[in-house]
Amino acid sequence: MAVQTRMQTVSKAAMKPASLSEKAEAGTAAREPTAAPVSEADATRERPQRSLPNPSSEERKSKAIERALAQEEGRYRLRDLKRAHAREAKHYVNCPLDYDTKLRLQKAAFDNDIKMTVIIKAAIDQFLRDNGY
Repeated sequence: MAVQTRMQTVSKAAMKPASLSEKAEAGTAAREPTAAPVSEADATRERPQRSLPNPSSEERKSKAIERALAQEEGRYRLRDLKRAHAREAKHYVNCPLDYDTKLRLQKAAFDNDIKMTVIIKAAIDQFLRDNGY
């Protein structure tokens, strides 16, 4: 019988906090101040009316023309930039060398720790300068 009374007290104790918490919530809800209902007319009077600027058709047309001119100028600048880049691009010249000349070029590049193309470009530039080109 002691077990039953103990279970009954445990179950009663488990139920009490739930009922107490409900009462506590009801008490705090009753103490909180509620806001007075606001009508729509009052709400619109409190907020200032904001309206977006409505440009005239002439202003819209002039802005559209300015935007189009700026885009066209940007396209022209991009085209010119691409053309300048294409002019600076590398242009290759194929030149067949005999075996001895190529070996000498490789040896010169290795001894001076530079690339063979640098030597060839310098030699061509020197030749053209000497001959007035």
